[in-house]
Amino acid sequence: MNGVVGVIPARYASTRFPGKPLALICGRPMLSWVIEGAKKSKLLTSLAVATDDERIAKVAAAAGVQVMMTSHDCPSGTDRIWQAIESQPCDIIINIQGDEPLVTGPMIDTLVQPFLTDPDLDMATLAHPISAIELLSDNAVKVVVNQRSEAIYFSRFPVPYSRQKIEDGFLGPISGCLKHIGMYGYRKNFLQKYCAAPQVEIETAESLEQLRALYLGARMKVVQTEIRSWGVDTPEDLAKIEKMLGDRL
Repeated sequence: MNGVVGVIPARYASTRFPGKPLALICGRPMLSWVIEGAKKSKLLTSLAVATDDERIAKVAAAAGVQVMMTSHDCPSGTDRIWQAIESQPCDIIINIQGDEPLVTGPMIDTLVQPFLTDPDLDMATLAHPISAIELLSDNAVKVVVNQRSEAIYFSRFPVPYSRQKIEDGFLGPISGCLKHIGMYGYRKNFLQKYCAAPQVEIETAESLEQLRALYLGARMKVVQTEIRSWGVDTPEDLAKIEKMLGDRL
């Protein structure tokens, strides 16, 4: 095996939250927290930040990781990763989201493990049990799985339980539906296939790029973890994340 490459795609010009990777959490850029957590992985053979912005590159370099400069017109973080590692010798690529400052080494290693035991696996991702609040939130991505813990569908909508009454804001465990954690692992050959394919209608309708992979027929393992990770989608999320990270200091 040629190795497991961890790549953090980070762009400045986010539509919902411009400059998000540089937003300060406890006085440090969010990207530096992501890098710090990713460095604790025991299974990554290398770690890099893929970006199109010199300000982000400067933060990454100061944190001691490789910087891969990419073009401004990458349609998604996955396409940015492929542009960065296309010529790199590796077998497995781990997409570590730049807006997940609570990421840990064990989370990444949990994502790598399925590839080590299943040579036919195309992709893997993480999820945890879902709460009633998360089920109803448009910012929480839901993943529906089959009996082999492989992804069937992803949605921002409360599927497949949109008709289930939720009383007093409480919902017990839901078999087959989990809260998605936005980290992915890819076989390099499948990542090439994915990035060569055009966007598909279900992908653009939900604004979820992983649906392109399912449309292409990918076998995507969903590894359930009890580790909770909260991404930063809006400036309002910063206070919540800052409190969590502050409790660790």
